[in-house]
Amino acid sequence: MEEALYDQIPSLDLADFTSGDPARKKKFVSDLGAAYHTIGFVAVRNHFLDEEISRKLYDVIKRFFALPDDIKKKYEIPGLSGQRGYIGKGKEHAKGRNTGDLKEFYHVGQEVIGHDPIKAEYPDNVWPEEIKEFKEVSLEVYRQLERTGVEMLRAIALYLGLPENYFDAKVKHGNSILRPIHYYPIENPDAVPADAVRAAEHGDINLITLLMGASADGLQVLRRDGKWIPITALPEQLVVNVGDMLERLTNKKLKSTIHRVVNPPRHLMNTPRYSIPFFMHPRSEMSLAALPGCVDATHPKLWEDITAGDFLNQRLREIGLKK
Repeated sequence: MEEALYDQIPSLDLADFTSGDPARKKKFVSDLGAAYHTIGFVAVRNHFLDEEISRKLYDVIKRFFALPDDIKKKYEIPGLSGQRGYIGKGKEHAKGRNTGDLKEFYHVGQEVIGHDPIKAEYPDNVWPEEIKEFKEVSLEVYRQLERTGVEMLRAIALYLGLPENYFDAKVKHGNSILRPIHYYPIENPDAVPADAVRAAEHGDINLITLLMGASADGLQVLRRDGKWIPITALPEQLVVNVGDMLERLTNKKLKSTIHRVVNPPRHLMNTPRYSIPFFMHPRSEMSLAALPGCVDATHPKLWEDITAGDFLNQRLREIGLKK
């Protein structure tokens, strides 16, 4: 299907993949692959994120972001390069830009169980003492989204002609991040830079991103014909998109599509927006070298070999989180 035919992102049912019915599973893999080869985004229902725990997390993060700035800043830890805890207003910008995005956010990372030596690579999570439920609710959402992400990657592996569990070990205790975001209200739009937006156009760094339903409009994806189309998902759906690592691994067979969060109309700039993406990363040692099955005479190799860890560090510097 030519991408220009997509006026909205395709909607898929993960139960088709997990049902045990070979025909339904095969169709899910085919439909997912077609979407990721063209527009790079899908909306997925029947995932593993529980609706009640999702509501609880939104409640918790609204309470956290409502705290005074001086309280929130207690959880902005110098030296962590924003890997864990609070990241203040305007700190992150899109690659190639200098103007900070109109947002603040919080990072929850991997909690390694057992004796996996990769634990030494990850800083400890930072938990706000003012909101006791933050830890329990965040970690439960993290686990449910990670479980969903593993199933999505299994479908991707089959589409690429790889063993179904190709990604399993690569993402076990991976460097994934849950990021509750607050696009804060702007009471005086004239007081911010003219080119400041909630999130400037960008591609995600990771393998795949799983986005819990956002609380307001504004997310848009750039279609290949240059038209921006709105991304909307029903409350029970997750939006799942390809990140730059997966695009690189597949030599652009799967597309990491540019997307953005636009500002609301001027009279609504004083309203907040909340969003909670889960950025699924592999372990740092995973090679992002193009898969042999994705390189041929008509699709020559586009990028040099690099590990996921080195690629992440390079990109964190480009977006201003790492010096």
